Amino acid sequence: MAQITIDTLKSFLWSAAENLRGQIDAAGYKEYIFPLLFFKRISDVYDEQYAAFVAEGGEEYAEMQAMELPIRIPDGEHWQDVRQVTENVGQRLVEAFIAIEQANPARENDGRMIGGLEGIFGPKDGWTNKNKMPDHIITSIIEDFSRYNLSLSSCPADEMGQAYEYLVGKFADDAGNTAQEFYTNRTVVELMAEILQPQPDESIYDPTCGSGGMLIKSLDHLRNQGKEWKGVHVFGQEVNGLTSAIARMNLYLNGVEDFSIVCGDTLRNPAFLDGSHLRTFDIVLANPPYSIKEWDRAAFENDKWGRNFLGTPPQGRADYAFIQHILASMDEKNGRCAILLPHGVLFRKEEKEIREKLINMDILECVIGIGKNLFFNSGMDACIMLFRKNKPAERKGKLLFIDAHQEVTRKNAESYMEPHHIAKIVEAYRKYENVDGFSKIEENRNIISNNKSKLSIKRYVRPEQSLNQASCTTHLTAWQENMMTLHTLLDYLNKNL
Repeated sequence: MAQITIDTLKSFLWSAAENLRGQIDAAGYKEYIFPLLFFKRISDVYDEQYAAFVAEGGEEYAEMQAMELPIRIPDGEHWQDVRQVTENVGQRLVEAFIAIEQANPARENDGRMIGGLEGIFGPKDGWTNKNKMPDHIITSIIEDFSRYNLSLSSCPADEMGQAYEYLVGKFADDAGNTAQEFYTNRTVVELMAEILQPQPDESIYDPTCGSGGMLIKSLDHLRNQGKEWKGVHVFGQEVNGLTSAIARMNLYLNGVEDFSIVCGDTLRNPAFLDGSHLRTFDIVLANPPYSIKEWDRAAFENDKWGRNFLGTPPQGRADYAFIQHILASMDEKNGRCAILLPHGVLFRKEEKEIREKLINMDILECVIGIGKNLFFNSGMDACIMLFRKNKPAERKGKLLFIDAHQEVTRKNAESYMEPHHIAKIVEAYRKYENVDGFSKIEENRNIISNNKSKLSIKRYVRPEQSLNQASCTTHLTAWQENMMTLHTLLDYLNKNL
């Protein structure tokens, strides 16, 4: 079978999704398209592998070898079996999904559950609701997918991964903010991975993993350098059931089999433990939900895993709860992390004492301000906080600020960082030196004593400008900080009223 071009693959996948337009809301596309894509992929890969076994040793040999495949398709539950059905198609799909999930349990190794397909096809009620998904709609989508062979020879893992990422982005763009929770701009993740430099045989963890993009990009970093990546242990937790299933599909479709993805609330019930302590990892990447208000602050105040070592964040701002969870999840010897956060964590008044304790710990290595519009349907500013448990001697007691808000390209209503943007930021981080208008090293004690523990990047990195311009920038920064304080107080007042 000839290899499918990436453009053809993207086009037909989006065309299949558009069959649902008018039938369900755009935010619901992922609930149907991703499971079908995964089902078709594993069926075609199974056929390809089975045929190779037959060619090697005949049917009996193939039957035995098929039992050892990473993903097994039970008899009668293949894509082609479901394709023959013309009535109650949704029910037949659900039966196949359940059979495949049950035939592929997770395996236990080193105190963790690896892989497994339990629940990977996500919620199943929608498939059997004929008002929502009548037979002719499901049949039409199945026929769309049946036009192409999605085996490994026709569609290698890297191309499938690109197409999957394309769909994630398209769903986010088409559905608006309802899809934002599971998509992080890939170029931002590439920057984070380039800075953290994952190595073979290390462990990588994302406590709010969404669709798994950060984990995959970290492995891509190794693959692109020609380094061994299959020995990397991948861990993730995601509170949304469908999104966690999508993450597992995503990892499989990118050729990753050694992973542990758990559905659950990271703050309430962290999934990865080592006795009475949190399990620790070499690398942590995260884009936690920003400033959530509905979280169990009382439980965190008396956290049995000791994650409130900096103090308990305010109810309306859970950001520092996630930060403390991440810091507690870093390996004491080699741990390093990159966290994508809103700028408010750098200066909000109600978190001053937490920031001061954090600075005194001397594990915060760098704060990077990135450009606007790097998130679907949002023009918000964001920053990346970089931590290292064992900072190099020459960086101890210091903190590097990088103002990279101009390192962004906007084209066709999409914003992204180009390779030269990423290279410039990474070089500034590695050199760890002052560059006029771009980066500035500040001593921790000065941040605490002279700047009231505020980490606002523009307080430290200031472009060359006249006195009047500098004065304007200073006042603008102060105004922005006061506005954040005002909104916090209004939130508090509104809640109490």
